[in-house]
Amino acid sequence: MTTQRQTLPDFLSTCRWAQSVSAEELQRVAGEIVEKKVPNGGYVCRRGEDVTSWIGVVDGLVKMSNLSPEGKLTTLTGVPSGGWFGEGSLLKDEPRRYDILALRDSRIVCMPRATFNRLLNTNIGFNRFLLVQLNERLGMFIALMENERLLEPDARVARSLGALFNPVLYPGIGRQIQISQEEIGFLAGVSRQRVNQALQVLEKAGLLRVEYGGVTVVDLSSLQTFGA
Repeated sequence: MTTQRQTLPDFLSTCRWAQSVSAEELQRVAGEIVEKKVPNGGYVCRRGEDVTSWIGVVDGLVKMSNLSPEGKLTTLTGVPSGGWFGEGSLLKDEPRRYDILALRDSRIVCMPRATFNRLLNTNIGFNRFLLVQLNERLGMFIALMENERLLEPDARVARSLGALFNPVLYPGIGRQIQISQEEIGFLAGVSRQRVNQALQVLEKAGLLRVEYGGVTVVDLSSLQTFGA
């Protein structure tokens, strides 16, 4: 969580994809992006909607989730500050297949489809960024599937936290994140009480420090492979 409000140009300058865009083009993109605030518990976008934009998280934390016909809620992953998502749905030109909800008050930016397609059609560097992004996200989802099916709760909490520190998908996040135990529980699929127990185990193992309102990662590689 940022302590000082970033301007849109400052945020865009930290995005990996922006490194392949000229200053003039980036200024044009900034003028086309739409910014909005989403309150805690609010929908960023909903399953079944037309996909009209690529979405970035300037500040906050959102989760991708789905609700089964039987009413079972499944959280797919979380996206912290600095992350962008939805490129796959834009490329496939299909209705959105998941809900995106804010786990806290969040500041969101939406790059219109026309802007996204212009970059896609004219910028080789942007295309390379998308290839790396999609490959990284594929690996993350495969790992999350394995975690849910094979790992016990302590490891699921560790891996879910570790996924938020992916330097490719979420650059600039550092080693500290403001996140509540309830939010971690949503991402890992376990109760808040069980998250508390897991964090104590991980702290005793020297992988992280539990702090007021968040955690600081001490050993990221071990956190991301905990339980292997």
